[in-house]
Amino acid sequence: MNSKDLRIVYMGTPDFAVAPLKALVEGGYNIVAVVTTPDKPSGRGLKVNESAVKRYAMEVGLPILQPVRLRDEEFVEAFKALNADLGIVIAFRMLPEIIWAEPRLGTFNLHASLLPQYRGAAPINRAIMNGETVAGVTTFLLNPRIDEGAVLGQEKVEIEPCDNVGTLHDKLMSVGVDLVLETVDKIAAGDITPIEQEAMMEGELKPAPKIFKEDCHIDFSLTGKEVQNLVRGLSPYPAAWAQLTESLTAKIFEVEFLPGAVECEPGTILSDERKYIHVAVADGLVNIKELQLSGKKRMTAEELLRGFRNITSYKFS
Repeated sequence: MNSKDLRIVYMGTPDFAVAPLKALVEGGYNIVAVVTTPDKPSGRGLKVNESAVKRYAMEVGLPILQPVRLRDEEFVEAFKALNADLGIVIAFRMLPEIIWAEPRLGTFNLHASLLPQYRGAAPINRAIMNGETVAGVTTFLLNPRIDEGAVLGQEKVEIEPCDNVGTLHDKLMSVGVDLVLETVDKIAAGDITPIEQEAMMEGELKPAPKIFKEDCHIDFSLTGKEVQNLVRGLSPYPAAWAQLTESLTAKIFEVEFLPGAVECEPGTILSDERKYIHVAVADGLVNIKELQLSGKKRMTAEELLRGFRNITSYKFS
């Protein structure tokens, strides 16, 4: 079957899901509907916030479904009426079987890791936080278990020492677009053999659970490399943080590890009060390059020190 003749339902929400949808539309694939989250009021004026996927779908005139509950009879019937051949899910909600099993050829997901490693909600963050040097994307068929379906395709991406979540996200999104198109074409041609994840397992599995505020707190008693990986794995969002005073916190976006012997407690601040802010860790110092104090804008260490006096009288905790 020609892949352009497949009736495809696309399900996604954030920016990560826009690029593959755009590639499918511009490539002439038949997107019969887009499913995304309902609009939500947000901000001080409670302005209605539409998902990135919805905004793009509206631009190109695609039919849009925004169910509050995926099991609602009205949505289920509308979904079935689409007579979809294939479902594609990218950064969306967990689907019930009545939805993912409906398309004739099944439903596949694009996950931002090399499954079976880093199953879960935060694979990009967790990979960097754990000091990985290789990441990737995977397409896999949905089944009743989250992120455990048979793998259809994978592409690896190197994690450079300078990468953070923002830069790695963009790399994976670019590679993911190509993998989604390749997967659709192979499914249409019958030229794909799903591989069960059990057959791909090597060593200990590393999970990728959702990131909470406590996961972002910097423990300066760790090694410099561990602190650096935590900061990279959370920058630019949600951002690693540390307590400076009882009422003042600092989000930290970029650090440089300076190994060496240090004769002071972890969290101790060393500075010339003009250009640099160093913080003691287990095996040296971390040089804080960019940070943001609560209530202030993001700035370099040098910019902060122009208006923050006697920073060495404080200590991070």
